[in-house]
Amino acid sequence: MAEDSELWDIFCDGPHVPMKKLGETGPMVPKDRKEYRPDEYNRVSACDYAKEIWEALQTTHEGTTQVKQSKIDMLTTGYEFFRMKEDESTQDMHTRFTSTINELHSLGDVIPRNKLVRKILSVLPGSWESKVNAITEAKDL
Repeated sequence: MAEDSELWDIFCDGPHVPMKKLGETGPMVPKDRKEYRPDEYNRVSACDYAKEIWEALQTTHEGTTQVKQSKIDMLTTGYEFFRMKEDESTQDMHTRFTSTINELHSLGDVIPRNKLVRKILSVLPGSWESKVNAITEAKDL
């Protein structure tokens, strides 16, 4: 049992440290092991083979193929109808946009950079019109 526990420690302390947000606007901080260890361990402890562990974790975190496709469809719709909010800064808008694009990318749906640039330029407010025109004319996007 001690060997299993040590192996699990190596698994938990891998390159990705689970994070959590402190409050609604607080910083991201690492989760304590007690916050994530039991659930993950329970998901894989009965698995005999690496393939079983992989499939269990993949289904848990990504969902089935059908769930994955539903997530892609929802994010794609969000991308297509993406607009800058009325009182939103360009930085906040870009952060929101990047979050959607990163989620799509993690699910295997990569949007070409030129389309991303065009999308961002198209959602900027009217006060950016001269800058958008200059960028569009200077580069063949």
